Amino acid sequence: MFKKIGIVLIMIALFPISKNKSFAGDGDNAYSFTFKSIDNDPLPLSKYKGKVILVVNTASYCGFTSQYNKMQKLWEKYKDSGLIVLGVPSNNFGNQEPGSEEQIKEFCEVNFQVNFPMTSKVDVKGTSAHPFYSWASTKMGIMSVPRWNFHKYLISTEGKLVDWFSSTTSPMSSKVIEAIKQQLPRS
Repeated sequence: MFKKIGIVLIMIALFPISKNKSFAGDGDNAYSFTFKSIDNDPLPLSKYKGKVILVVNTASYCGFTSQYNKMQKLWEKYKDSGLIVLGVPSNNFGNQEPGSEEQIKEFCEVNFQVNFPMTSKVDVKGTSAHPFYSWASTKMGIMSVPRWNFHKYLISTEGKLVDWFSSTTSPMSSKVIEAIKQQLPRS
């Protein structure tokens, strides 16, 4: 009996039950998670069922900030084929996203003509990480944890996490584009 209790306690310690309402479901599907949009509206990933989603943690004052241009180009090229590019502002790395949601939105629209969906600012690492990021790092392993801004996760049309790309990988790289094409619905 004590062995079973010990196993249960270990499981609770390793996989704590989130009290964050951003997660509800079996934990095997990205559609179980909800963000808030940059305009503070609920943004459930289930809204994008049947679409391929590229989730990118972003920052306005980073050496990789120019990737917003490539994210926008990728969005424009593949959105009609079923791709969603989702920008997720985060201030976790080098204090490079200090602004409010209004400031971030204006910065992205004015400087990069961004019109793909964006979330409110969240943490993407550590104990305060948004539940999506905790789930993704558990699903894909320790190497998939964001180490800097513009880390990318790719979600299939079924809501499965299928790949990740480091900050140095351009959204328009052949590696990212091929991975997206493999997931897009065939017409």
